Amino acid sequence: MEALRSGEVQPEGIELNYIPIEDSRETFDRMVGGLEFDVSELSSSEFITMTARKQCPFVALPVFPSRAFRHGHIYINRRAGIQAPRDLAGKRIGVTLYTQTAAIWIRGHLMHQYGIDLGGVHWVQGAVEKAGPHGQPPVVPLPPGVSIEQNETPYSLSELLARGDIDALIGSRKPESLDTSPDVARLFPNYRDVEREFYEETGIFPIMHLVAMRRELYEAHPWVASSLYKAFVQSKRLAMRRLRFSGTLATMLPWQWNDVEEIDEVFHGDAFPYGVDANRTTLQALVQYMHEQRFIPEPVAIDDLFVRLPHDLGT
Repeated sequence: MEALRSGEVQPEGIELNYIPIEDSRETFDRMVGGLEFDVSELSSSEFITMTARKQCPFVALPVFPSRAFRHGHIYINRRAGIQAPRDLAGKRIGVTLYTQTAAIWIRGHLMHQYGIDLGGVHWVQGAVEKAGPHGQPPVVPLPPGVSIEQNETPYSLSELLARGDIDALIGSRKPESLDTSPDVARLFPNYRDVEREFYEETGIFPIMHLVAMRRELYEAHPWVASSLYKAFVQSKRLAMRRLRFSGTLATMLPWQWNDVEEIDEVFHGDAFPYGVDANRTTLQALVQYMHEQRFIPEPVAIDDLFVRLPHDLGT
């Protein structure tokens, strides 16, 4: 998105007011809670839930600015007796939000890859690095039978994990206690190998966020969707070109070239494709997980989640 922020890319016919917000939860809360933006990054699971319940004030563009493998985001207390994924069954597990897209993906992986019944897990919900809740998300009815409590202690989930007050933690960010406590570890120390193998077997690179537009704006000016989509594609292509430029590094990664070569090998040159067809396998998995975890009453057709765009706009 950098070229959109800098103005290097300008959507045709649109005067873009780009507002960078570092905290994605703040972005979501302001978009869902107050409709503050015409267009914004949005949690995929929140959008799918609202759409399935026919209570969605947004339409979505098949643009996916945030994707991440999640096997490396399962953290355990070494004293909890967790040696393998199956040992998570029946444990007390922290999560920023039970409804968080990252948590949905992780539970889906545990259920499908490892055959784990998570029905007996007791979930403790709260912020990772501070006491109290994580943001102000919309209130979504939780599936019946889920054992969940809000963290009302004076400790963060990261601290609770180090103390042994929770056995494990899943979500979208690394707890600081992983670096400070000898009792905190990853469930999969070789998570990069596990995640690569998972992708090569399934073709799934988990999508976290999509781009949402206020439905009222789209219905009044449907051409805006195509203009924005083309700009998103152009901005991504410039980012990929910068990533591959050998004169000045685009990142602070010492082995950037090795990483780029691995991306080309594993993802055939583009780990972040846009468009529906290029992401159908991943999107179908997310919808399946959400249905199985009873966030949505029935699976939603993937093509019904996104606005219709001309097929020649690129990915």
